[in-house]
Amino acid sequence: MKILLLGSGGRESAIAKKISESRLTDKLFISPGNVGMKEWGECVSIGDDFEKIGDFCKKEKVDILVVGPEQPLVDGISDWFSNDKDLKGITVIGPKKKGAMLEGSKDFSKAFMNKYNIPTAKYKTFGVNDLEEAKEFLKTLKPPYVLKADGLAAGKGVLIINDLLEAEKELDNMLLDKKFGKASEKVLIEEFLKGIECSVFVLTDGCSYKVLPVAKDYKRIGEKDTGLNTGGMGSVSPVPFADNMFMDKVEKNIIIPTIQGLQEENIDYKGFIFIGLMNVEQEPYVIEYNVRMGDPETESVFPRIKSDIVEAFNLIGQDRLKDYKLEIDDRVVTSVMLVSGGYPEHYEKGNVINGLDCLQDCIAFHAGTKENEKKEIVTNGGRVISITCFGDDMQKALNKCYENINKISWQAMYYRKDIGKDLMK
Repeated sequence: MKILLLGSGGRESAIAKKISESRLTDKLFISPGNVGMKEWGECVSIGDDFEKIGDFCKKEKVDILVVGPEQPLVDGISDWFSNDKDLKGITVIGPKKKGAMLEGSKDFSKAFMNKYNIPTAKYKTFGVNDLEEAKEFLKTLKPPYVLKADGLAAGKGVLIINDLLEAEKELDNMLLDKKFGKASEKVLIEEFLKGIECSVFVLTDGCSYKVLPVAKDYKRIGEKDTGLNTGGMGSVSPVPFADNMFMDKVEKNIIIPTIQGLQEENIDYKGFIFIGLMNVEQEPYVIEYNVRMGDPETESVFPRIKSDIVEAFNLIGQDRLKDYKLEIDDRVVTSVMLVSGGYPEHYEKGNVINGLDCLQDCIAFHAGTKENEKKEIVTNGGRVISITCFGDDMQKALNKCYENINKISWQAMYYRKDIGKDLMK
């Protein structure tokens, strides 16, 4: 089968590797990809225009389109393919526009959760004309205060603030000064849930579903979860507290009602559902939905999938995912993200990366890399490379990660040294 994967980050690197290992894959195209993905497929530069993507799929006789990031899904790429007589036979892994609203609008997703009795934090949504009412609502809550931009904000639209005056100031920044652009035209003020987070991933054809390995990611730039939010500094899978009893609650109270709710709403959903959860005294609450795999969680989740992922994608296209036999590796996988100094604020690009040819017993998932004119691999983003390792337990996997990280260097390289430590107490 011929497959086109859209995206260029660490998430797409992990997906590309798994697709390349499939006995069903005849050719993998990745647009735009990065220098590290050349090992697993042919990187092509098609751009974001749906018509050009469609033309490429027609020309190359693509069978499956896998959409890595959320923006094309929110913009309706699945609808575009299904409405074109020459493209509708292609299986698109990613929901149609209405389903993508689960991530595209936090107000939509919270209303969906409430309608289908899916446990989540209490909230209210406010626009610029409701600013004073919003500030009054803040005063009824106990700190910390949770402010969420309604729309897509590249994973950075959630603020957790301890001081009421600072929360009011940030509310002004979001609604009046458009801190997150169009994404914060509406802002959700949400009850703070105290607990520990994890990420649950579901693959569905709209009727049946398979639960992929659970992961935990680390968003803050600083150790002990301090500093600014990032796109993700590392991840681990499995998560010790997500045991059978906890996951039974997740399935019964969250996954099944979510799938049934999609059916009730006549939402055509084929692809991944990322459920961000908070474990509050062993009770799972939904923080958010995403409509694609997470990053950096994919870098620890996908290596644990032993069965053929392309077989799953193919069965989704036939509405037969129930026939897929999902096999999971019992070992622990840990992934540590190496970033450019200064990230998530100002950082340099173009620094030469040394030591990649010295790595052993690990996977280097490239995220922000490219080749320079001298054919050297250089940094090309804030998050640069995710170093991923297997281990019989979390400590052994982490030890391998850090042993390999010590072989890599570039100017102003930074990484967290405490990934997974909170789970080993």
